[in-house]
Amino acid sequence: MANDTATQLRSPLGRVRGLGSAKGGTHHWWMQRVTSVALLPLTLWFVLSAAMLAGAGYEATVAWMARPWNATLLLLTIGLTFHHLAAGMQVIIEDYANSEAAKMGGILAVKAICLVLALAAGLAVLRIAV
Repeated sequence: MANDTATQLRSPLGRVRGLGSAKGGTHHWWMQRVTSVALLPLTLWFVLSAAMLAGAGYEATVAWMARPWNATLLLLTIGLTFHHLAAGMQVIIEDYANSEAAKMGGILAVKAICLVLALAAGLAVLRIAV
């Protein structure tokens, strides 16, 4: 009986404190913002570079990709793009999937697909650059 009385005397905040994941999404939220800010100049660089390469032949494009600075920026763009994509899709899945199994399966599938695609793209750049 004493426990019931103590529960009734607590404020709504006091009753729920400790039941949720406090600060659990902060890191995820910050990583979304950091990758967004980092992708702005990288995407601008990539679009301008692709526009300047429009009409260039295969050899010129491969030579451009083989330059160390361009290869490094391409690898950074690929890595950040797929990391940002996986994090964004995770939020969407968490918000709209109803069952815990669907959430976990969807998140694991998205992360696996993003990892495989990022590795394939990164290896393609490295194969040309090295």
